[in-house]
Amino acid sequence: MSLDRLVSMAKDAGASDLHLEGAMPAALRIRGELKLSGEALQPAMLTELARELIGDGWREFLERQSYDLARVIAGVRCRVNVLQTARGVGLVIRLLAPFQATLRRLNLHPSLRRLVEPRHGLVLVTGPTGSGKSTTLAALVHEINLTEARHVVTIENPIEYVLTPRQSLIRQREVGRHTPSVAQALTDAMREDPDVIMVTEMRDPETMRLTLNAAETGHLVLATMHSGSCAEALQRLVSAFPAEIQAAVAGQLADCLVGVVSQRLKFRPREQRLVPECEVLFASSAMKAVVRQGQMFKLATVIDSGGQDGSFSFARYGEWLEAKTDWSLEPERVEAAAEAPQVAALPKVAAKVPAKAAAPKAPKAPSDGVMEIDDAEDPADILEQLNRGRH
Repeated sequence: MSLDRLVSMAKDAGASDLHLEGAMPAALRIRGELKLSGEALQPAMLTELARELIGDGWREFLERQSYDLARVIAGVRCRVNVLQTARGVGLVIRLLAPFQATLRRLNLHPSLRRLVEPRHGLVLVTGPTGSGKSTTLAALVHEINLTEARHVVTIENPIEYVLTPRQSLIRQREVGRHTPSVAQALTDAMREDPDVIMVTEMRDPETMRLTLNAAETGHLVLATMHSGSCAEALQRLVSAFPAEIQAAVAGQLADCLVGVVSQRLKFRPREQRLVPECEVLFASSAMKAVVRQGQMFKLATVIDSGGQDGSFSFARYGEWLEAKTDWSLEPERVEAAAEAPQVAALPKVAAKVPAKAAAPKAPKAPSDGVMEIDDAEDPADILEQLNRGRH
């Protein structure tokens, strides 16, 4: 069984993640739930697949017992973690969205565009693992790319979305391939004349310190963290530093913070898709005062009363989703595909997959033969829709 066939099977089933473990069937995460599919996989086969996938990095895998990479497999860009387990070598494969992400395509609130309008400051995108933080971050960068000529440097581990330059100059650097560490890449970025720096994840105090310094010295910095709310993200950031300097860090954070988005994915039966549900905190005098005092527990009240500033609680954002009518129905990795044919070698799925939402109709050209195309649309997407409309 090839890795291409396994990924194709996951794609056809509408899975967001594919888990491969020795002596176990493949496990697909479909709309948040794991479903087993097919026969047990042989440990020796998985070891060989992993070795072929990692290539020259195999020695590093043997030393660390894990390895991160991004590859295009069966026509799908995937983020892969290879790990050593009690059953041998296992793989966790995230199937990434097949399009250039924008706020509209992700069905995010259009006001999030305000986060990337400033020329300097810190923007945080937070949420639990698998909540789409990296996709939202890519969408924010692409919003800049579509309209402004800025120099964007990304620091990623690994590179998940290949960003195609439109109006901006975009340089993508992968930790382990193009730079030894996030901290080194951030230090290097200060000498590379960036306007925007994207850091896919802040994990340690040194990375957080360098990120805050970059945001204070005239750069717009976009970064992600793991947390369940905006307040929790800011508290974790400040608490990562020694107690004697936390007050200074809180003051630094208050001065440079542009906004925080905390998101989680929620399945909407009517639209037949997972949609980001967000808590949004925009900078305001009330927010800055609370952060400067280190009283993050008061931020929930600031968000609840911050509707005029554009802030959203999860509840108010949910109300906006309920009222939303202009849904983007771009094909996504989380979209169900029950009617799609299954790979012959893995014919059984443990649970039924909900029916797939109807595909959007192809755009019709006007009678003069000229069709207007939105600047934000990718020509490849338009061509695909037109071809679909002919059949």
